[in-house]
This record gives sequence, C-alpha cells and structure tokens, in this order.
Amino acid sequence: MKKLIAVAALSLLPFSNAMADQDIGCGLGSMLFAGQQGKGVKILGATTNGTSGNQTFGITFGTLGCDGTGTVTSSEKIALFIDGNMEQLARDMSKGEGETLATLAEAWGVADQDKAAFNALAQAQYSAVFTSENVTSQTVLENLNTVIASDAKLASYTLS
Repeated sequence: MKKLIAVAALSLLPFSNAMADQDIGCGLGSMLFAGQQGKGVKILGATTNGTSGNQTFGITFGTLGCDGTGTVTSSEKIALFIDGNMEQLARDMSKGEGETLATLAEAWGVADQDKAAFNALAQAQYSAVFTSENVTSQTVLENLNTVIASDAKLASYTLS
C-alpha cells in the first residue's frame, strides 16, 4: 500500500499548489479526491493527506497542491481560541495587554514589531469588537477582523 501511495504521489509531482482543498489541506488526498463532494470524501482525503508523510513531502517540495512559503493562519483555530478564552480575552483587550491577547496576536500571525499596535487597536476598538454581553466568538472574530482591516498599519493582517 505504501508503494502504491508513493508511486501515486510521485506521478502527481508536476501539479500546482492550486489544487489544495481549504478543508483538508494539500497532499495526495486532495489530488485523488479533487472535484468530489461529501463528508466521506473529505474524511478520506484528509486521512490520505495525513498518512505516509505525503503532505510533509508536498510542503517541502511545493508539490501535491502544497506551498511551503505561506504563513500558517486559520480563522477556525482563532475562532476556537477566542471561544475558549472569551472572558479573559475581553479583560485583556479592555486593558490592551495580557497573556490571552498576546496569544491571540501570535495565533493571528502578527509580527513582533506590530504587536503593540495590535494591542492598542484592540483596546481602542474594544466596544466595536465585543458588541454585547452575549456576543459569540465568531462575531468577535469577525468584528476584530473588520477593525484590523480598517487600520492602515495592520490591514495586511486581515483574514480572508
């Protein structure tokens, strides 16, 4: 089985990185199941991407729909982080400093030289981010992303 996967992976080397799936990432599974729909196919593709080191191979060599040059960001991971840390994040943002806010900036991909501006913006725009007592983590993420997009210095960190 490993030989079959290796042969398939090598035969797909010329393909570009445009074939990576946003749900399951890049790798042999994304190539094999390209164009197919459904949870089952996504699960098979993700499992295939994660086996035999083919995703690592693709990232290393820029094949199998992978690109090893980008920044690792995930709005889903950030939303999960916000969801699990809402109260502490709200406190940190209101102060413009703190471990939770620092971790969020790191997860967001904010460069060290821009973290002070990120913290200051989060504090200054606190009420635009945390719009109500019952705000959801997804709304906080969307609001913060909007605030970042409107800031000239930090707009490059806008999540797509």
